[in-house]
Formats: sequence, C-alpha cells, structure tokens
Amino acid sequence: MVRWRAVLHDLWTLVAGLLALGVALAASAHAVLHKRDVRAALGWVAIIWFAPAIGAAAYLVFGVNRIRRRAQALRLPDVRARPEDLPPPARLPPAAEHLRPLVQLADAIVRRPLVAGNSVELLEGGAQVYPAMLAAIDAAELSVTFCTYIFDPGLAGDAFVEALARARERGVHVRVLIDAIGVRYRWPPIHRRLRKRGIRTELFLPRLTPAWLPFVNLRNHRKLLVVDGRIGFTGGMNVRDDFLPGLGRPAPYVDMQARLEGPVVAHLQSAFAEDWLFTAGEPLEGNTFFPPLPAAGPVIARGVPDGPDEDFETIRWLLLGALAAARSRVRIVTPYFLPDATLVTALNVAALRGVEVDVVLPARSNLPVVHWAQTAQLWQVLERGCRVWFTPPPFDHTKAMTVDGAWSLLGSANWDPRSLRLNFEFDVEAYDPDLATRVDALVDARLAVAKQVTLEEVDRRALALRLRDGVARLFSPYL
Repeated sequence: MVRWRAVLHDLWTLVAGLLALGVALAASAHAVLHKRDVRAALGWVAIIWFAPAIGAAAYLVFGVNRIRRRAQALRLPDVRARPEDLPPPARLPPAAEHLRPLVQLADAIVRRPLVAGNSVELLEGGAQVYPAMLAAIDAAELSVTFCTYIFDPGLAGDAFVEALARARERGVHVRVLIDAIGVRYRWPPIHRRLRKRGIRTELFLPRLTPAWLPFVNLRNHRKLLVVDGRIGFTGGMNVRDDFLPGLGRPAPYVDMQARLEGPVVAHLQSAFAEDWLFTAGEPLEGNTFFPPLPAAGPVIARGVPDGPDEDFETIRWLLLGALAAARSRVRIVTPYFLPDATLVTALNVAALRGVEVDVVLPARSNLPVVHWAQTAQLWQVLERGCRVWFTPPPFDHTKAMTVDGAWSLLGSANWDPRSLRLNFEFDVEAYDPDLATRVDALVDARLAVAKQVTLEEVDRRALALRLRDGVARLFSPYL
C-alpha cells in the first residue's frame, strides 16, 4: 500500500511537472511571437522560466498582448466612419497651417474626423468644474451619459448622485459607467446608491473570473459627461472631494475640464456608447443620444479615443506627430511623466531642433513610487535641452499640451505607459490659436510659481535615493 502511494505521488509529480512545463512553453512562445519590444519579451521569458507556474500566471494577467479590436476580442461592432459620411476637410487657421502633416497623421490613425464649429470653455478646479457639470445635468431634458474612473462618496459624489437622480425622476435617460477598480477607492462603493435611486449604472470589467483575467489590468480611465447629446465635458477630473476646497484651506488637488459644444460632442458620445454597449449590451441610438449638432463656435477639434483595441496607441502616435511638427514651442502639463524611449527621443529631437520644450510636473506626487520612477529618468530629457519644472502644492492632476500656440491636446491621458498602452483614455485635439493661448495662460500661471529642475540637481542626489528611484523605474510599465 505504501509502495502504491509512493508510485501515485511520483506519477502526480511527473504530471504536474509536465503540465507546468507545457504552460511555461506556451506562455514563452506567446511572448516571443507577440511582444513588440524585445526587452519585454526577454523579461517575460525570464520570469516564466524562473518560476514557471507563477510566472505564467502573471504573464496571463499582466503580459498577454490584448492589442486587438474589441469587435474581435469582445464582439463589438466597428463604428469607423465611412468615407461618404465624413465632413469636408476642415480649413485650418493660418497659425496652424504648418501643422497640416499632424492632421494627416490623425486622419490615418483616429476613427473620428476633424470637425469645425465647436466651442471649448476651460474650467479649472472642483469649485468651477463640478457646479458647471451639475448645472448641465439639472438642465437635461433627454439624456445624460456619464463615464468616470473614480466616483467617490462625499460632498462631490453625493451632489452628483442627487443631480442624476433628479434627472431620472424627470424622465431623462440616465446612463452611468464607472470603472470597477476606480469605484472601490472609497467604501462603500457609490454604484450601489446609484442603483438604489433607480439610475442605470454599470461597472467596467467588474468580474475576476478566469475568462476575464486577461482584461483585469485594463481600466477605463475616461472622463466623459454628455447632456442631451449637445453639451460635453471631458478632461482629467474624477468625482472626489480632493478637488474641493475645505474650510480655510485650498483643494488638495487641482485639474482642468473642458466644456464643449458643437459637432465634436458626438465624438464624446460615441466613445461612451461603445463602452456602454460592451458593458451593458445596450445600444444608444437616435436623437435622444445623437441629435443633429449645429456649429457652436470657431474651434476645429477631434475626439481621440485610445485603448488596447483598435484605437491602440492613437494618443502616443499623436504625441509623436505633434513633437515632430512643432516649430517653436511645446508645453506639457502632466501629473505622471514616464515617457518610453521613443517619446524621450522625440522630445530631445524637438529640443535639439531649437524648439522650446517645457514639461510641468507636480513637485510632490500623490503616488510616491511614480514620482521616484519619473525622477530616475528626468536626466534623459534634461541632458538634451528640455526644461522640467516642479510646481508646489496643490497636486496638479491636469493633462494638457500645446504646440506653437496653435494646437492643444486636453483629456484624461497621462504621459506614462499605463495611459498610453493599457487604459481606455479619451483626449480632444484642437487647432485654434485662441484656445491654445488660453491653455498657455494656465501653463504660465503654473510656471510663475514653479521651480526649474536642473540636470546637476538630479545627478547629485544621494546614492540611496538614486537606487530607490532606479528600482521604482523598473516597474514603470505598470505604474
């Protein structure tokens, strides 16, 4: 009896070993065949063979290349515009005419056309943004669609719950989509309250079952509010009290949101409709959600969705195109700055061509590990003439970029691998000197209180700090 138990134990050990070997071989083959970056492929193969079972499982969750259209992977329809449905090419203002190659690039990679006739109002901070969004919801007559990454309970969250509930009670079609990770930043999660108030609320990728494990690292980071299909808000601001001032103190966080009217609002609504169809299985159609949109202003703009699907790396490609097209000045405001090697090269090439490149970052991050990682690679842009500035508190969560005082990019995407490769993001590009001037004025206000970071300061940090920051940088693809 003891001998048979030993034989069975040896047989089970052999089967388990062969199974682990097979899984490791399959995972390694997938990494070799599908990883675009040789270093990433080598790294994953090393991890898989160092600890076959754990390494293969980690690769399945975090490393599988899911860069394919959701129409294939998640069975969603393709909403790419047909050539006959496209509006006539927008005429750029004279100050932006040299950016025509950037328009051609975006035409090739973005599924939305450049459209004229838009108005863009810039709102900064929770004291401006939240009242404007709540007023729009309270004025809604037909529909409200709202997508956000974080929706915390609190003063801000409660105000949104009440406004959305009032809209539903008036007969407005209300749809709320919250990321399943972001909704749990505070407890209890607010989606339960929304549902109790009768508000149709869904969570993006909520289930951690084996079938959904390949998507657990993909988050919906978009911030979209569309009212009656006519008024849109987008930017980087979540719904949380960190953006509100308190008694005798300023808000701990600051951010910027854009209020939009005109044809570009349909781009916001289309992005929401795709995510809603995937999550809830409900198509949003007709004039309730997509009414005719007359011209509302002078701005030429385009919505730029980005995500690990057919829209993969659209924002990253747009950044590269903008840096290549710049002639005089590039300004970047971002809370997290972890550009990959290609973006670093593009920034440096622009600076070496004589373009003034300014990167504005918070002096103190809300995510210390990210701050350490970005500090470890600042030398890569400082040594070629880019200028880096640290702004004092409050923590600046703004994401904005301007080129030559003629082109602006606003939205939810950060300058880090998570935003540019993993998350579902949404930005708006605009060709309008007046708008770029207004964005630059906000940048000027930040630079007026900022401290310039020098290469000497970065290099003379203590060895222990440089080692800490260097180790943090190793994890930058997933920070």
